[in-house]
Amino acid sequence: MAGQWFEELTVGQVFQHAVRRTITETDNVLFTTMTHNPAQLHLDEEYCRTETEFGTRIVNSCFTLALMVGISVHDTTLGTAVANLGWDEVRFPAPLFHGDTIRVETEVVALRDSQSRPDQGIVTFEHRAFNQNGQLVATCKRSGLQKRKPTGDV
Repeated sequence: MAGQWFEELTVGQVFQHAVRRTITETDNVLFTTMTHNPAQLHLDEEYCRTETEFGTRIVNSCFTLALMVGISVHDTTLGTAVANLGWDEVRFPAPLFHGDTIRVETEVVALRDSQSRPDQGIVTFEHRAFNQNGQLVATCKRSGLQKRKPTGDV
């Protein structure tokens, strides 16, 4: 099992995810158009060059969020998650641009037993994404319902 069982997680545990990802123009434009987001910040290079402080298009923050969480899955919840319960405190302290490479780390910030599901627990992760210069570009807390290790497994 790639993901962690509820009992294998501890508050303060940090995962440094090995997968890194360079964000392409295609990623940004495809995600933006697939989600029907008409924001010029993601699609209109001329507008961004002349009308924004960035001087070029910036990466859609919803793509950044999805990529940050997605990168974390293999090490944390692959095969052991029951359901995603919610995202809180989502922040984007710095923009991402086409060609930037992100790396992600995840910290377990809370654990509690499920009151209604004795074979599961609730975990809260804090995900942090950094660009290739080590600058923090995104954070969020994510709560999920996590499986306990099946009885009889060693």
